[in-house]
Amino acid sequence: MLRKPTQVLQPGTLALLLAGVAIGFVVGILPGLGGPVTLALMLPFTFAMQPIEAFAFLLGMLVVTSTTGDLTSVLFGIPGEATAAAAALDGFPLTRRGESGRALGAVLSSSLLGSMIGAAVLAATVPIIRPVVLSLGPPEFFVLTALGLTFVVALSGHQILKGFLMTAAGLLVALIGVESQGGVPRYTFGQLYFWDGIGLIPVVIGLFGGAEALQLMLSRKSIAGDAPAGAGSLTGVSRGIHDTLHHWKVVGQSSAIGVTVGMIPGLGGSVAQFIAYGQARQRSKNPEMFGKGAIDGLIASGANNNARDSGSLVPTIAFGIPGGANTAVLLSAFLIVGLNPGPEMLTTNVEVTFSMVWITVIANAVAVALAFTLLKPLMRLTFISGPLLVPFLVLLMALGAYSSTNSYGSALPLYL
Repeated sequence: MLRKPTQVLQPGTLALLLAGVAIGFVVGILPGLGGPVTLALMLPFTFAMQPIEAFAFLLGMLVVTSTTGDLTSVLFGIPGEATAAAAALDGFPLTRRGESGRALGAVLSSSLLGSMIGAAVLAATVPIIRPVVLSLGPPEFFVLTALGLTFVVALSGHQILKGFLMTAAGLLVALIGVESQGGVPRYTFGQLYFWDGIGLIPVVIGLFGGAEALQLMLSRKSIAGDAPAGAGSLTGVSRGIHDTLHHWKVVGQSSAIGVTVGMIPGLGGSVAQFIAYGQARQRSKNPEMFGKGAIDGLIASGANNNARDSGSLVPTIAFGIPGGANTAVLLSAFLIVGLNPGPEMLTTNVEVTFSMVWITVIANAVAVALAFTLLKPLMRLTFISGPLLVPFLVLLMALGAYSSTNSYGSALPLYL
Protein backbone atom coordinates (compact mmCIF):
# COMPACT_ATOMS: atom_id res chain seq x y z
CA MET A 1 0.00 0.00 0.00
CA LEU A 2 1.29 3.48 -0.92
CA ARG A 3 2.47 5.38 2.16
CA LYS A 4 1.72 9.03 2.86
CA PRO A 5 4.35 11.54 1.62
CA THR A 6 5.13 12.64 5.16
CA GLN A 7 8.93 12.55 4.89
CA VAL A 8 8.96 14.10 1.42
CA LEU A 9 6.98 17.09 2.70
CA GLN A 10 9.42 17.84 5.53
CA PRO A 11 10.76 21.41 5.06
CA GLY A 12 14.37 20.38 4.44
CA THR A 13 13.47 17.58 2.03
CA LEU A 14 10.94 19.73 0.20
CA ALA A 15 13.52 22.51 -0.20
CA LEU A 16 15.98 20.06 -1.77
CA LEU A 17 13.22 18.76 -4.04
CA LEU A 18 12.43 22.28 -5.24
CA ALA A 19 16.14 22.95 -5.81
CA GLY A 20 16.37 19.80 -7.92
CA VAL A 21 13.28 20.81 -9.89
CA ALA A 22 14.77 24.25 -10.60
CA ILE A 23 18.02 22.72 -11.89
CA GLY A 24 16.16 20.10 -13.92
CA PHE A 25 13.94 22.77 -15.44
CA VAL A 26 16.93 24.65 -16.82
CA VAL A 27 18.75 21.48 -17.89
CA GLY A 28 15.70 20.20 -19.77
CA ILE A 29 15.32 23.43 -21.73
CA LEU A 30 18.99 23.55 -22.77
CA PRO A 31 19.41 21.04 -25.64
CA GLY A 32 22.01 18.37 -25.08
CA LEU A 33 22.99 19.19 -21.50
CA GLY A 34 21.16 16.05 -20.45
CA GLY A 35 20.06 14.44 -17.24
CA PRO A 36 22.99 12.00 -16.87
CA VAL A 37 25.63 14.73 -17.12
CA THR A 38 23.87 16.95 -14.60
CA LEU A 39 23.19 14.05 -12.24
CA ALA A 40 26.87 13.14 -12.26
CA LEU A 41 27.81 16.73 -11.45
CA MET A 42 25.31 16.88 -8.58
CA LEU A 43 26.24 13.54 -6.96
CA PRO A 44 29.01 14.98 -4.73
CA PHE A 45 26.44 17.25 -3.05
CA THR A 46 24.56 14.22 -1.69
CA PHE A 47 27.34 12.79 0.50
CA ALA A 48 26.06 14.51 3.64
CA MET A 49 22.36 13.93 2.90
CA GLN A 50 19.95 11.36 4.26
CA PRO A 51 18.62 8.85 1.67
CA ILE A 52 15.23 10.50 1.14
CA GLU A 53 16.83 13.96 0.97
CA ALA A 54 19.34 12.76 -1.63
CA PHE A 55 16.67 11.21 -3.84
CA ALA A 56 14.42 14.25 -3.45
CA PHE A 57 17.23 16.36 -4.89
CA LEU A 58 18.46 13.99 -7.62
CA LEU A 59 15.20 12.35 -8.67
CA GLY A 60 13.39 15.69 -8.56
CA MET A 61 15.96 17.01 -11.02
CA LEU A 62 15.88 13.91 -13.22
CA VAL A 63 12.16 13.51 -13.85
CA VAL A 64 11.67 17.20 -14.64
CA THR A 65 14.04 17.14 -17.63
CA SER A 66 11.53 15.00 -19.54
CA THR A 67 8.81 17.59 -18.98
CA THR A 68 10.81 20.69 -19.87
CA GLY A 69 12.67 18.98 -22.72
CA ASP A 70 9.41 19.11 -24.67
CA LEU A 71 9.24 22.92 -24.44
CA THR A 72 12.04 23.63 -26.92
CA SER A 73 10.76 20.81 -29.15
CA VAL A 74 7.40 22.55 -29.40
CA LEU A 75 8.63 26.15 -29.60
CA PHE A 76 11.75 25.84 -31.78
CA GLY A 77 11.77 22.29 -33.15
CA ILE A 78 14.94 21.62 -31.13
CA PRO A 79 14.53 18.73 -28.67
CA GLY A 80 15.78 19.61 -25.20
CA GLU A 81 16.41 15.89 -24.69
CA ALA A 82 16.91 13.09 -27.21
CA THR A 83 13.74 11.51 -25.83
CA ALA A 84 11.77 14.64 -26.81
CA ALA A 85 12.42 14.21 -30.53
CA ALA A 86 8.94 12.82 -31.25
CA ALA A 87 7.35 15.88 -29.62
CA ALA A 88 8.97 18.09 -32.26
CA LEU A 89 7.27 16.20 -35.10
CA ASP A 90 3.83 17.65 -34.32
CA GLY A 91 4.53 20.26 -31.65
CA PHE A 92 6.62 22.51 -33.89
CA PRO A 93 4.17 22.47 -36.83
CA LEU A 94 1.47 23.59 -34.39
CA THR A 95 3.70 26.46 -33.26
CA ARG A 96 4.33 27.50 -36.86
CA ARG A 97 0.57 27.73 -37.32
CA GLY A 98 0.41 30.11 -34.35
CA GLU A 99 -0.98 27.46 -31.98
CA SER A 100 1.93 27.37 -29.54
CA GLY A 101 -0.42 27.86 -26.56
CA ARG A 102 -2.50 24.85 -27.54
CA ALA A 103 0.61 22.73 -28.14
CA LEU A 104 2.20 23.68 -24.82
CA GLY A 105 -1.04 23.14 -22.93
CA ALA A 106 -1.39 19.68 -24.45
CA VAL A 107 2.19 18.53 -23.93
CA LEU A 108 2.42 19.81 -20.35
CA SER A 109 -0.91 18.36 -19.24
CA SER A 110 -0.18 15.02 -20.90
CA SER A 111 3.25 14.99 -19.25
CA LEU A 112 1.67 15.49 -15.84
CA LEU A 113 -0.89 12.72 -16.41
CA GLY A 114 1.82 10.42 -17.74
CA SER A 115 3.96 10.98 -14.66
CA MET A 116 1.02 10.20 -12.37
CA ILE A 117 0.20 6.99 -14.24
CA GLY A 118 3.86 5.98 -14.24
CA ALA A 119 4.18 6.64 -10.50
CA ALA A 120 1.08 4.55 -9.79
CA VAL A 121 2.47 1.67 -11.83
CA LEU A 122 5.84 2.03 -10.09
CA ALA A 123 4.20 1.73 -6.68
CA ALA A 124 2.18 -1.32 -7.73
CA THR A 125 4.83 -3.09 -9.81
CA VAL A 126 8.07 -3.00 -7.83
CA PRO A 127 7.14 -5.95 -5.56
CA ILE A 128 6.13 -8.27 -8.43
CA ILE A 129 8.23 -7.30 -11.45
CA ARG A 130 11.52 -8.98 -10.49
CA PRO A 131 10.87 -12.45 -12.03
CA VAL A 132 9.35 -10.91 -15.16
CA VAL A 133 12.28 -8.67 -16.06
CA LEU A 134 14.86 -11.33 -15.23
CA SER A 135 13.17 -13.67 -17.73
CA LEU A 136 13.90 -11.30 -20.63
CA GLY A 137 17.00 -12.07 -22.66
CA PRO A 138 18.75 -10.95 -25.87
CA PRO A 139 16.01 -12.35 -28.17
CA GLU A 140 13.34 -10.27 -26.45
CA PHE A 141 15.54 -7.15 -26.53
CA PHE A 142 16.18 -7.69 -30.24
CA VAL A 143 12.47 -8.03 -31.03
CA LEU A 144 11.57 -4.85 -29.13
CA THR A 145 14.38 -2.90 -30.81
CA ALA A 146 13.27 -4.17 -34.21
CA LEU A 147 9.72 -3.13 -33.33
CA GLY A 148 10.89 0.42 -32.66
CA LEU A 149 12.70 0.54 -36.01
CA THR A 150 9.62 -0.84 -37.75
CA PHE A 151 7.53 2.00 -36.38
CA VAL A 152 10.05 4.52 -37.71
CA VAL A 153 9.54 3.07 -41.20
CA ALA A 154 5.76 2.92 -40.77
CA LEU A 155 5.62 6.58 -39.76
CA SER A 156 6.90 7.55 -43.21
CA GLY A 157 3.33 7.30 -44.49
CA HIS A 158 3.16 6.55 -48.21
CA GLN A 159 6.94 7.00 -48.58
CA ILE A 160 7.81 3.57 -47.17
CA LEU A 161 10.97 3.23 -49.28
CA LYS A 162 12.24 6.59 -48.06
CA GLY A 163 11.54 5.60 -44.47
CA PHE A 164 13.33 2.29 -44.93
CA LEU A 165 16.38 3.97 -46.47
CA MET A 166 16.55 6.53 -43.66
CA THR A 167 16.30 3.78 -41.05
CA ALA A 168 19.07 1.85 -42.79
CA ALA A 169 21.20 5.00 -42.90
CA GLY A 170 20.64 5.47 -39.18
CA LEU A 171 21.74 1.90 -38.50
CA LEU A 172 24.91 2.45 -40.54
CA VAL A 173 25.74 5.57 -38.53
CA ALA A 174 25.11 3.59 -35.33
CA LEU A 175 27.78 1.07 -36.40
CA ILE A 176 30.50 3.70 -36.05
CA GLY A 177 32.61 3.17 -32.93
CA VAL A 178 34.20 0.37 -30.94
CA GLU A 179 32.14 -2.82 -30.98
CA SER A 180 30.97 -3.40 -27.41
CA GLN A 181 31.44 -7.19 -27.31
CA GLY A 182 34.75 -7.71 -29.09
CA GLY A 183 36.32 -4.26 -28.77
CA VAL A 184 36.92 -3.96 -32.52
CA PRO A 185 36.87 -0.41 -33.97
CA ARG A 186 34.38 0.02 -36.82
CA TYR A 187 34.53 2.85 -39.37
CA THR A 188 36.62 5.05 -37.07
CA PHE A 189 39.10 6.01 -39.84
CA GLY A 190 41.89 6.19 -37.29
CA GLN A 191 40.21 9.00 -35.34
CA LEU A 192 39.85 8.58 -31.57
CA TYR A 193 36.77 10.80 -31.61
CA PHE A 194 34.80 8.12 -33.47
CA TRP A 195 35.64 5.39 -30.95
CA ASP A 196 32.62 6.33 -28.86
CA GLY A 197 30.40 6.48 -31.93
CA ILE A 198 28.38 9.40 -33.23
CA GLY A 199 26.54 10.96 -30.31
CA LEU A 200 22.75 10.70 -30.45
CA ILE A 201 22.16 14.17 -29.02
CA PRO A 202 24.24 16.12 -31.62
CA VAL A 203 22.55 14.17 -34.42
CA VAL A 204 19.05 14.79 -33.07
CA ILE A 205 19.73 18.49 -32.49
CA GLY A 206 21.21 18.85 -35.98
CA LEU A 207 18.40 17.00 -37.75
CA PHE A 208 15.60 18.87 -36.05
CA GLY A 209 17.11 22.21 -35.10
CA GLY A 210 19.64 22.79 -37.86
CA ALA A 211 17.12 22.52 -40.69
CA GLU A 212 14.64 24.80 -38.92
CA ALA A 213 17.30 27.42 -38.14
CA LEU A 214 18.32 27.50 -41.82
CA GLN A 215 14.70 27.77 -42.93
CA LEU A 216 14.07 30.60 -40.47
CA MET A 217 17.06 32.52 -41.77
CA LEU A 218 16.04 32.11 -45.42
CA SER A 219 12.36 32.94 -44.85
CA ARG A 220 13.19 36.03 -42.76
CA LYS A 221 9.97 35.42 -40.80
CA SER A 222 9.26 34.44 -37.22
CA ILE A 223 8.63 30.83 -36.20
CA ALA A 224 4.89 31.54 -36.06
CA GLY A 225 5.09 32.93 -39.59
CA ASP A 226 2.10 34.99 -40.65
CA ALA A 227 -0.06 33.90 -37.72
CA PRO A 228 -1.85 36.82 -36.03
CA ALA A 229 -0.28 38.13 -32.84
CA GLY A 230 -3.33 37.05 -30.89
CA ALA A 231 -2.41 33.45 -31.66
CA GLY A 232 0.32 33.72 -29.05
CA SER A 233 -2.12 34.37 -26.22
CA LEU A 234 -2.88 32.01 -23.38
CA THR A 235 -6.35 31.27 -24.71
CA GLY A 236 -5.06 28.24 -26.59
CA VAL A 237 -3.63 26.66 -23.44
CA SER A 238 -7.03 25.65 -22.10
CA ARG A 239 -7.84 24.13 -25.48
CA GLY A 240 -4.65 22.07 -25.29
CA ILE A 241 -5.59 20.81 -21.83
CA HIS A 242 -9.05 19.92 -23.14
CA ASP A 243 -7.43 18.06 -26.04
CA THR A 244 -5.45 15.96 -23.56
CA LEU A 245 -8.55 15.07 -21.56
CA HIS A 246 -10.43 14.31 -24.78
CA HIS A 247 -7.68 11.94 -25.91
CA TRP A 248 -7.52 10.11 -22.59
CA LYS A 249 -7.14 6.78 -24.37
CA VAL A 250 -3.97 8.04 -26.08
CA VAL A 251 -2.62 9.19 -22.70
CA GLY A 252 -3.29 5.80 -21.11
CA GLN A 253 -1.91 3.81 -24.04
CA SER A 254 1.25 5.90 -24.41
CA SER A 255 1.87 5.86 -20.66
CA ALA A 256 1.54 2.07 -20.62
CA ILE A 257 4.06 1.78 -23.47
CA GLY A 258 6.44 4.17 -21.71
CA VAL A 259 6.29 2.27 -18.41
CA THR A 260 6.67 -1.12 -20.10
CA VAL A 261 9.64 -0.16 -22.28
CA GLY A 262 11.20 1.78 -19.41
CA MET A 263 11.24 -1.38 -17.30
CA ILE A 264 13.40 -3.16 -19.88
CA PRO A 265 17.08 -2.26 -19.34
CA GLY A 266 18.93 -1.04 -22.39
CA LEU A 267 16.07 0.00 -24.67
CA GLY A 268 15.81 3.64 -23.60
CA GLY A 269 13.41 6.44 -24.34
CA SER A 270 14.28 6.77 -28.03
CA VAL A 271 12.60 3.44 -28.75
CA ALA A 272 9.66 4.04 -26.41
CA GLN A 273 8.71 7.43 -27.84
CA PHE A 274 8.40 6.18 -31.41
CA ILE A 275 6.54 3.02 -30.42
CA ALA A 276 4.00 5.21 -28.60
CA TYR A 277 3.92 7.70 -31.47
CA GLY A 278 3.39 4.93 -34.00
CA GLN A 279 0.59 3.39 -31.98
CA ALA A 280 -1.14 6.76 -31.68
CA ARG A 281 -0.92 7.23 -35.44
CA GLN A 282 -2.37 3.79 -36.14
CA ARG A 283 -5.35 4.43 -33.88
CA SER A 284 -5.91 8.02 -34.97
CA LYS A 285 -8.91 9.06 -37.08
CA ASN A 286 -6.61 11.43 -38.99
CA PRO A 287 -3.28 9.60 -39.42
CA GLU A 288 -2.40 11.78 -42.40
CA MET A 289 -2.01 14.75 -40.02
CA PHE A 290 0.85 13.15 -38.09
CA GLY A 291 4.02 15.12 -38.69
CA LYS A 292 1.92 18.13 -39.71
CA GLY A 293 0.51 19.13 -36.33
CA ALA A 294 -1.54 16.21 -35.00
CA ILE A 295 -2.45 17.03 -31.41
CA ASP A 296 -2.85 13.36 -30.47
CA GLY A 297 0.69 12.66 -31.68
CA LEU A 298 2.02 15.39 -29.41
CA ILE A 299 -0.03 14.09 -26.48
CA ALA A 300 1.34 10.59 -27.02
CA SER A 301 4.91 11.89 -26.88
CA GLY A 302 4.36 13.92 -23.71
CA ALA A 303 2.63 11.16 -21.76
CA ASN A 304 5.13 8.52 -22.87
CA ASN A 305 8.24 10.40 -21.77
CA ASN A 306 7.19 10.96 -18.19
CA ALA A 307 5.70 7.52 -17.69
CA ARG A 308 8.91 5.97 -19.00
CA ASP A 309 10.95 7.66 -16.26
CA SER A 310 8.94 5.84 -13.59
CA GLY A 311 9.23 2.58 -15.52
CA SER A 312 13.01 2.83 -15.66
CA LEU A 313 13.09 3.08 -11.86
CA VAL A 314 11.51 -0.37 -11.48
CA PRO A 315 14.56 -2.50 -12.44
CA THR A 316 16.84 0.00 -10.70
CA ILE A 317 15.03 -0.32 -7.38
CA ALA A 318 14.07 -3.99 -7.65
CA PHE A 319 17.48 -5.48 -8.42
CA GLY A 320 20.02 -2.76 -9.20
CA ILE A 321 19.88 -2.91 -13.00
CA PRO A 322 19.53 0.60 -14.46
CA GLY A 323 16.72 1.06 -16.96
CA GLY A 324 18.68 3.71 -18.86
CA ALA A 325 21.56 6.19 -18.76
CA ASN A 326 19.80 8.42 -16.23
CA THR A 327 19.14 5.63 -13.75
CA ALA A 328 22.66 4.27 -14.27
CA VAL A 329 24.00 7.46 -12.72
CA LEU A 330 21.21 7.47 -10.15
CA LEU A 331 22.34 4.00 -9.09
CA SER A 332 25.52 5.57 -7.74
CA ALA A 333 23.39 7.57 -5.31
CA PHE A 334 22.18 4.33 -3.73
CA LEU A 335 25.76 3.43 -2.85
CA ILE A 336 26.58 6.94 -1.65
CA VAL A 337 23.72 6.96 0.88
CA GLY A 338 24.36 3.36 1.94
CA LEU A 339 21.44 1.58 0.26
CA ASN A 340 21.50 -1.70 -1.66
CA PRO A 341 18.99 -1.97 -4.52
CA GLY A 342 17.01 -5.19 -4.33
CA PRO A 343 14.97 -6.91 -1.62
CA GLU A 344 16.04 -4.37 1.01
CA MET A 345 14.17 -1.64 -0.90
CA LEU A 346 10.96 -3.63 -0.41
CA THR A 347 11.51 -4.53 3.25
CA THR A 348 13.72 -2.51 5.58
CA ASN A 349 13.95 0.50 3.23
CA VAL A 350 10.43 0.41 1.81
CA GLU A 351 9.86 3.96 3.11
CA VAL A 352 12.54 5.22 0.74
CA THR A 353 10.96 3.36 -2.18
CA PHE A 354 7.53 4.89 -1.67
CA SER A 355 9.10 8.30 -1.07
CA MET A 356 10.60 8.02 -4.56
CA VAL A 357 7.11 7.45 -5.94
CA TRP A 358 5.84 10.63 -4.29
CA ILE A 359 8.93 12.56 -5.41
CA THR A 360 8.19 11.81 -9.09
CA VAL A 361 4.60 13.02 -8.73
CA ILE A 362 5.37 16.18 -6.73
CA ALA A 363 8.37 17.15 -8.89
CA ASN A 364 6.39 16.88 -12.11
CA ALA A 365 3.46 18.80 -10.64
CA VAL A 366 5.78 21.63 -9.56
CA ALA A 367 7.55 21.67 -12.94
CA VAL A 368 4.29 21.81 -14.89
CA ALA A 369 2.97 24.60 -12.65
CA LEU A 370 6.21 26.54 -13.15
CA ALA A 371 6.06 26.00 -16.92
CA PHE A 372 2.48 27.28 -17.06
CA THR A 373 3.52 30.49 -15.29
CA LEU A 374 6.24 31.05 -17.91
CA LEU A 375 4.13 30.23 -20.97
CA LYS A 376 3.43 33.82 -21.97
CA PRO A 377 7.09 34.91 -22.35
CA LEU A 378 7.98 31.56 -23.92
CA MET A 379 5.28 31.90 -26.58
CA ARG A 380 6.38 35.44 -27.39
CA LEU A 381 9.72 34.03 -28.53
CA THR A 382 7.95 32.41 -31.50
CA PHE A 383 7.03 35.88 -32.85
CA ILE A 384 10.62 37.20 -32.89
CA SER A 385 12.01 37.75 -36.38
CA GLY A 386 13.94 34.75 -37.68
CA PRO A 387 17.24 36.56 -38.44
CA LEU A 388 17.28 37.87 -34.84
CA LEU A 389 16.44 34.49 -33.31
CA VAL A 390 18.71 32.25 -35.41
CA PRO A 391 22.04 33.30 -33.80
CA PHE A 392 20.59 32.45 -30.38
CA LEU A 393 19.33 29.08 -31.67
CA VAL A 394 22.67 28.22 -33.29
CA LEU A 395 24.49 29.09 -30.06
CA LEU A 396 22.00 26.99 -28.10
CA MET A 397 22.50 24.02 -30.42
CA ALA A 398 26.28 24.28 -30.30
CA LEU A 399 26.20 24.49 -26.49
CA GLY A 400 23.93 21.45 -26.33
CA ALA A 401 26.08 19.39 -28.68
CA TYR A 402 29.26 20.27 -26.79
CA SER A 403 27.72 19.64 -23.37
CA SER A 404 26.61 16.14 -24.32
CA THR A 405 30.22 14.87 -24.47
CA ASN A 406 32.37 17.88 -23.40
CA SER A 407 34.06 17.59 -26.78
CA TYR A 408 34.28 20.19 -29.55
CA GLY A 409 34.08 17.33 -32.03
CA SER A 410 30.42 16.84 -31.09
CA ALA A 411 29.62 20.05 -32.95
CA LEU A 412 30.63 18.43 -36.27
CA PRO A 413 27.57 16.15 -36.66
CA LEU A 414 25.46 19.18 -35.79
CA TYR A 415 26.35 21.00 -38.99
CA LEU A 416 26.81 18.09 -41.40
